[in-house]
Parts: sequence; structure tokens; C-alpha cells
Amino acid sequence: MTGSKQARRWLVPVAMLAGAVPLMGHHSFAPFDQTKTVVVTGVVTRVNPDANHLQIYFARMNPERKNVLRDQKGDPVIWEVEMAGSAQSAEEGISVSSFPAGTIFSVGMRPMRNGEPKGFRQGPLFKCPGRKPPQPGKHCDSVDGSVAFGQGGLPEPTQPEPAPAR
Repeated sequence: MTGSKQARRWLVPVAMLAGAVPLMGHHSFAPFDQTKTVVVTGVVTRVNPDANHLQIYFARMNPERKNVLRDQKGDPVIWEVEMAGSAQSAEEGISVSSFPAGTIFSVGMRPMRNGEPKGFRQGPLFKCPGRKPPQPGKHCDSVDGSVAFGQGGLPEPTQPEPAPAR
């Protein structure tokens, strides 16, 4: 067998293996309900700038926008919105420094099928100016001086904000 044929014989399996390696660290979007969209407003608790999917953890605000929702023990109910990787999110201005703890923001997302307080981002994020919350029942896109991160407006929700955890 010639050197060229021998090289080709190994090239295909190696190329297939190399293509499979990046997929091992990625996950399916099957856990997210692609038929539903919710729009929520919350207060950032932390940002995880993961390379695969940037996540913003936040305490959802109550419908009156005066406080965050709390569980039976009085602890804030923490939600997570997952989005594109850190590099792609940074191109839209979404980063740890642009969403520090305490930032009030609104986002549309596809919720988890199993009811966990988590979703995958749909459309832009809107950041309220300073620590000024929106009016009761409204979102940050309605506040003068709010900033959009991404194109368009908040998506039309297919269901109301999820009920508070009991």
C-alpha cells in the first residue's frame, strides 16, 4: 500500500473522531418546550460565562415589581436563563460586567418541560436603567432609558409568567 493510500485510510476515522469530540460537551435542546414562550423580569444574582452557554441566574420579581418571589423558607426563587456561548453573547454586549448582581432585566425564554425554573433565551434581553423596576405587570422594555441586548422586541408570551413556587 502506498503512503498516500495509507494516510487516507487513517484520515477518515480520525476526522470523524475529531468532529465528535466537540459534540460531547454540548447538550440537546429537547428539555426546553419549543411550543411555549414566557417573558419574565428578575434581578441578577450571578452570571456564569460558560464557553458553550452563558447563563444568567436571577430572582424573579413579583407581578407588582416591588420584590422578588420567595419560597416557603423565605429564600429567593432562583431562575436560570441559558443562551449562546460567552463569545457570541459578548458580541451583543451581554457579559458578567454588563449584568452585575442587582441588575433588573427582562427576557423571553422557552421554559423547561419538567417545570424547573430555567429556560433558553428567545429574543433580546432588556436591562432596566439603574435599579428602576418596571411598573406592575410590565417588563423592562417599557421603562424609559432601558437598554436592549439583541435585536427586536421581547417575544409575545404564549402563556403568562409562571406562578410563584409554593
